[in-house]
Amino acid sequence: MTGSASSSAKRPGADSGAAREIAILMLLAAIAGLAVGLIGGAFRWCIEQAERVRIEVFAFAHEQPGWGWLIGMAVTATGATLAALLVKWVPQAAGSGIQYVEAVERGQEPPSALGVLVAKFVGGVLSIGSGMVLGREGPTVHIGAVLGAEAARRSRRPVADARTLHSAMSGAGLAVAFNAPLGGSLFVIEEVAQSVRARIVLPTLTGVAVAVATAWIVVGNAPIFEVQPVPPPDLAQVGVFAVFGLLTGVLGAAYNRLILGFLTLAQAAHRVPPVAQAAIIGGAVGLLLFLDPLGAGGGDPVSQGLLRGDSLVLIVLVSTLAIRFLAGPLSYAAGTPGGLFAPLLAIGGLWGALCGTFAQRLVPEIADTTIVVFVLVGMTSMFAATIRAPLTGIAVVVEMTAVATVLAPMLAAAVCAILVAALLRTRPIYEDLRERMLHPPAVRAAFPRLRGTA
Repeated sequence: MTGSASSSAKRPGADSGAAREIAILMLLAAIAGLAVGLIGGAFRWCIEQAERVRIEVFAFAHEQPGWGWLIGMAVTATGATLAALLVKWVPQAAGSGIQYVEAVERGQEPPSALGVLVAKFVGGVLSIGSGMVLGREGPTVHIGAVLGAEAARRSRRPVADARTLHSAMSGAGLAVAFNAPLGGSLFVIEEVAQSVRARIVLPTLTGVAVAVATAWIVVGNAPIFEVQPVPPPDLAQVGVFAVFGLLTGVLGAAYNRLILGFLTLAQAAHRVPPVAQAAIIGGAVGLLLFLDPLGAGGGDPVSQGLLRGDSLVLIVLVSTLAIRFLAGPLSYAAGTPGGLFAPLLAIGGLWGALCGTFAQRLVPEIADTTIVVFVLVGMTSMFAATIRAPLTGIAVVVEMTAVATVLAPMLAAAVCAILVAALLRTRPIYEDLRERMLHPPAVRAAFPRLRGTA
């Protein structure tokens, strides 16, 4: 009885101490959120300006008789090379950065240092702005994580708090990239921490809210995409979207394997320095983009056109999907800063438009269903098949488009896509990328045919 009474007497004090610690984390998250909003917003703005310049240069290249393709190759190769030089200086700046954030959350790596921010910012603008098929969200996620950890260090908080803020503010980075506060918050809960605890949830919500509100000062508060109101599909059509999700699961599994395959090939070619590899890949991507300018960058113009209801000639739709499906993993293999989310959404949108076109011809019941519904469902189901974070993907797409009338088809397709991708024995892409980052020798051992050349 005495021990029980003593335990009860201590509990209020312990609870108040925990609440005080959470309050401190929330305050630091708010401070870091200001920086994430300003720097993340500036990053988005810089990429937009770089893409405008690239579009003008590629337009000039197309006007040149016979040799304009060399200009396209040179632009992307130069951007990739300069970005790769920054990665050589700061290796943590390579790729998306999300796998590193997850490794920090699991105690496998220390929180990132402030120098990563500069390399990620500049390298991301160079690689994405020059046309590499990469997303802006990878760098902003890592930038947010770095600023969260730095806030903890500057306030002399323990390492555990630095890890917590590192994870929490990664969601703020994602939220700023897509103007998606709910998506950024769910990203931390569903993908990074995989836990619902007050210690992680409350700082995340605080940091995300402050970061997004601050970013509005730089890039405005409009949704990323302009979409006309979409009427909800009939309940009877949900089964059609479930079948569509099954097909998307196959596509997502193939995309994951292609990413890992290109990374393995790049690793096996160790006699070619990483900077030279980036230059070669950049040149190849530049040539692809010269042939199809819609294949460049994260893919927002492609997604916007599809969501606006622009009708593409079938051959253009197929070729753009094929080029982006190849160029995305190829760009990621270069190791330059850039993420996977935005290119995934563009591929999902193209896939949705393609499948929707055929579905309207083959299934009379959905003849009146707009292609935009398939585009939206394609985005979320492709995200679910590759990342395995369906709620995050749905929230991001809903916030980017301000369309919430197709949630039932989105959920049905996402569940089916995940099921098929799991049955095909593919893991979430960031789980594979984290293992590859932590244990590179084990990767070569898993591919004996390439081991002799590595």
